Amino acid sequence: MMQQINKAIEAKKNAYAPYSHYQVGACLKTKNEKYYTGCNIENCGISSICAERVAIVKALSEGEKEFESMVIVAGAEGDEKLDIATPCGYCRQFLSEFVDNDFKIILYQGENKKEYTMKELLPYEFIFKR
Repeated sequence: MMQQINKAIEAKKNAYAPYSHYQVGACLKTKNEKYYTGCNIENCGISSICAERVAIVKALSEGEKEFESMVIVAGAEGDEKLDIATPCGYCRQFLSEFVDNDFKIILYQGENKKEYTMKELLPYEFIFKR
């Protein structure tokens, strides 16, 4: 797990957050032990994109389809202190399309770490039924 945590911390450093100055890093682990990272990218003209969606889109675009867990780290720009930050509602719904209910989401803040399943963070996802 430390490898995944360290990759999320490194990804956070690449965040583009000139408006909020709040950086988020994520590291997605596939069931076959591959890692995909993402950081938040803000934009003043259109919607910004969160670290969680960056990581999963990178994995999906490389053909990955089976996911085990995601570590998320967050904090103020220039500050090594980490906050506990859960995925936003948009990210929760987006992730739910591609992961199982038991997919683990780990919020890392040094010694303080919280772990949830997808089902715990989004018990009633929107599902389009044909």
